[in-house]
Amino acid sequence: MKKIFSTKKIIELFGWYGTIAIILAYILVSFSIISVTNIWYQLLNGTGALGIIFDAFYKKDYQPGVLNIVWASVAVIAILRILF
Repeated sequence: MKKIFSTKKIIELFGWYGTIAIILAYILVSFSIISVTNIWYQLLNGTGALGIIFDAFYKKDYQPGVLNIVWASVAVIAILRILF
């Protein structure tokens, strides 16, 4: 039986999700649809960064991985500030 989704394809989907989520967050803020203090903005940035981290480290492409570790960390701190 042939595998429909290999690990490589699943990781690649995470990377594409990350790219789309971060771009969507940027568009929503740039056109004043949501603000940077909106939890959805931070969730899109944080989960988007995680998707790119998985993809980057899987491909051993460390620069975008490290950048997105910082990006996700900022999103987590912002989410905590919004919630508490």
